[in-house]
Amino acid sequence: MAIIPAIFLSHGMPSIVVQPGETHSFLKGLGKMFDRPKGIICVSAHWEAAWPMLSATEMPETIHDFSGPPVLFKKRYPAPGDPALAEEATALLMHAGLVAKTDPSRGLDHGAWVPLMLMYPEADIPVVQLSVQTDLDPQHHLNLGSALRPLREKGVLVLGSGGATHNLPEIGKYKIDSEPPDYAVAFDAWLEETITTGKQEALVDYEQEVPSASRNHPYPAEHFLPLFVPLGAAGAGARGRLLHRVFMYGVLSMAAYGWD
Repeated sequence: MAIIPAIFLSHGMPSIVVQPGETHSFLKGLGKMFDRPKGIICVSAHWEAAWPMLSATEMPETIHDFSGPPVLFKKRYPAPGDPALAEEATALLMHAGLVAKTDPSRGLDHGAWVPLMLMYPEADIPVVQLSVQTDLDPQHHLNLGSALRPLREKGVLVLGSGGATHNLPEIGKYKIDSEPPDYAVAFDAWLEETITTGKQEALVDYEQEVPSASRNHPYPAEHFLPLFVPLGAAGAGARGRLLHRVFMYGVLSMAAYGWD
């Protein structure tokens, strides 16, 4: 089996699972772009914890952690969990000197199940979620990914689910198809340039590198931190490729990247 790419995607609003559009279509085709993984470790923006936590339940529930149309609350993604994979990932993180624990009851939040429902609608690939630590920096999350890199050689997809730009406080100013503001376009372009040229140090220092960084990702930047886990799993200096780009609601870049 070829090594599964490491992926970062922008999951946007939960409604993309039922709302036709460019990102809906992209995610429906994304799982066909590479070999079928044996398991998935999904780092979601919507699970924050003080230290790395890995879901270790055999049948994780579908968490509806949002407001929205009633049809979304009827959706279920009954993918199995994988306690053995969660334990293996925990051991890798601890071997790298990172504190890590498992959670035997954690389900799948919408940062995981919304894109996965489109990517793998059969819900037959085991999924383990990994939390983000919003009080820790990008380097910490890069280290998480680096520690998990051996799992890719075993057919595991390391998936970061967040947002390339995510200024939620300003989203009310825009319609779904509004033109994005200049500061969001500039950050999105910078992100593509740094990822595709393998400038990991610049990405880690993004708050110093880009004047509009804190506007595109206001504290605690929980939607940007998931990017650094697949980036770390790709290896030092790895160059990513742009898989998808479109803006929604002006301030949400739905960009996605892959590292082979």
